[in-house]
Amino acid sequence: MMRWCSLIFTALLFFISRGINAQGLVSGMVSDRNSLEPLSGVYVIYGKGAGTSTDEKGTYTLKCDTGRVEITFKYVGYKSVTETIHLSPDERVRLDVGLETESQIINQIVVSADRMEQKRSELTVSMEVIKFDLLSRSHITDAKELITKTPGIEVLDGQASIRGGSGYSYGVGSRVLALVDGLPMMSGDAGSIRWNFLPLENLSQVEIIKGASSVLYGSSALNGVINFRTADASNVPVTQYFIEGGIFGKPSNKDWIWWDTPRVFANASFSHLQKFGRTDLGVGVNLTTDRGYRKFNDEKLGRISLRLKHYSEKFEGLKYGLNLNGGATYKTDFILWENAQTGALKQDTSSVSSLHGYFFSADPFVSYSKTGRIKHDFRMRWQYSANKFPVRTQNDASSSSLYAEYLFYYRIADFINVTAGASENRDVIISEFFGDHHGLNVAGFAQLEVRPVSRLKISGGLRVEQNILDSERDKIVPVFRAGLNFQAADYTFLRASFGQGYRYPSIAEKYASTTLGSVRIFPSPYVQAESGWSSEIGIKQGMMLGKIRGEGDLSIFFSQNSNMIEYVFGIHQDPLSGTSGVGFKATNVEQSRIYGTELEFMLNRSFGEAEATVTGGYTFIYPVEYNSYTQQNTDIYLKYRRKHSAKMSLMSSWRKFELGLDLYARSKTLSIDDVFLNPATREQILPGFYGYWQEDNTGYFLMDGNIGLRIGKALKVSLAVKNITNTEYMGRPGDIQPQRNFSIRLGGQF
Repeated sequence: MMRWCSLIFTALLFFISRGINAQGLVSGMVSDRNSLEPLSGVYVIYGKGAGTSTDEKGTYTLKCDTGRVEITFKYVGYKSVTETIHLSPDERVRLDVGLETESQIINQIVVSADRMEQKRSELTVSMEVIKFDLLSRSHITDAKELITKTPGIEVLDGQASIRGGSGYSYGVGSRVLALVDGLPMMSGDAGSIRWNFLPLENLSQVEIIKGASSVLYGSSALNGVINFRTADASNVPVTQYFIEGGIFGKPSNKDWIWWDTPRVFANASFSHLQKFGRTDLGVGVNLTTDRGYRKFNDEKLGRISLRLKHYSEKFEGLKYGLNLNGGATYKTDFILWENAQTGALKQDTSSVSSLHGYFFSADPFVSYSKTGRIKHDFRMRWQYSANKFPVRTQNDASSSSLYAEYLFYYRIADFINVTAGASENRDVIISEFFGDHHGLNVAGFAQLEVRPVSRLKISGGLRVEQNILDSERDKIVPVFRAGLNFQAADYTFLRASFGQGYRYPSIAEKYASTTLGSVRIFPSPYVQAESGWSSEIGIKQGMMLGKIRGEGDLSIFFSQNSNMIEYVFGIHQDPLSGTSGVGFKATNVEQSRIYGTELEFMLNRSFGEAEATVTGGYTFIYPVEYNSYTQQNTDIYLKYRRKHSAKMSLMSSWRKFELGLDLYARSKTLSIDDVFLNPATREQILPGFYGYWQEDNTGYFLMDGNIGLRIGKALKVSLAVKNITNTEYMGRPGDIQPQRNFSIRLGGQF
């Protein structure tokens, strides 16, 4: 009897212990609830002292005891989430979680400022982040429009200026560097941004660095950087699409109406992201046709992108892939108006020229990360672009560029890390316009980041580079940057930065020689490189008050530049032919200083099923020339700058409805080229402009609005009205901007 009791007791202990120790497996992915981007480093907590964290793809695996299980997901900047599940022995459960941000801006993850992932609140420089939602809500299909509607930034006829750092230089020699996923996307000949071919499909966010960024990015980053970051595929396939049609209304000045048939435009877009095992696939297509609100100013555009990324199964931490972008555009750019009275929206026929533009790039890359402490990146971009003029064949040009970069990141200890790398860029130009040329840029750079205490970050960087054009070698140039960020309280961050910049002249600035209507462009082979520096102090403050979330950012900045390159109108000699004439020539003339301050804010509140967000910004600049000998300001304003610019956006949603209102204001242009005002020349170039300028250079106010209705997840219908007030305003001289226009869009995501 005792023997049987002993056997039964032993069996009971076995099954009880087996039941107590029985376990199941919980796995899944943690992502941002709004953007669906995977979140790495999220703490997945189970019980006391048990848990794990998500990997770089946002995935996790957790062994848990059976029965009722509570799992908590915690990540800085996001609301913690606790999920309860019931787990059976040996059961495998998939649990995907979307986290909602506590602060929509302060803790955004960005990469552009220091070329590694970090929170926006920890940056030492000012950065603007534009999320993909803005494009969809506001019916934006043009990258120029997206950027110019950002506080403190203006794009004049394709020329980007951040905080007044650039004027208007006739489409060549950008002081702002455009990147796609960290790689330059500039034309090799003119050194200009290829706006038409910047991919807005499968876009995650746009990161804009405000201030000199030459240390990490090199020439063309003298005034800042605009980085278009594409989205990665997640475990859930995502397809997005829209079709849109629109029409331009009549301008407020009825004498400018020149058309008999409606001026319409249309856009269509398709994008898809999906994982196939360990391979990510991304595809994007966009088609645009625009008849134009101005005569002889229309465009047809198509672009396509393909993105492949593979995660090695054999070597953990190794990934590699290939990105392809291509496109073509057939358009007529607007250069000079006919006259101010009746022809401001009609191009002078002497400057009309059709353009066929083509673009293609291939970006292979390899990345290896080991234990999160060491990372190696090797990336390349081969880029080809061509401009063909069916009539003005003497202006044809093509360029091919090969950019290669190696980047090394090493976290030496928890309080110190280093980023270093080397890059090379080769350009081959074949042109009737510029002549045939070969360019080379080689550089090495390094940046050290130290955290002597947990709340303080100090960084410093150095870049050494050299430019070679044909057989002419520029001097070896070192540039330096430094910055610090101090977390004074839970949601209070103080920052300060100083950065030098350097820009070598573009081939177009040196060798462009042509005539457009009454405008003649002279080559300037001896124009020198421009340089400068910018400094800034700022504070970023977050706020959590009940259901109200908010953030504010205040900065004060000061920059100085030397040998600024401007096109000067006058009597110039052609160094090739020896003949002289009247026209424009790239010249080192401006020594400049820009003082300013900028304020940005965001407030968000939920009301049950409704949510409202207010964002805005105001920028003030004082841009003047200064005397390099006396080191005193001359109080002569720099050309093509405005003292004041402001923006405010109101966004709200309730159930299936969305509503938005955007307000923009800019003060008058302070100064322009004398050629447009001088009695001897003004009527030859822009008839009637002088009188128009005297009366209408008063600044302007714009209002855009949109409303949307979601009909299920896969379909949304929306209406956008831009320039509701039908304000008449101008960019650079003679460049009247669009009047009121309407568009309706059908789109969705599934």
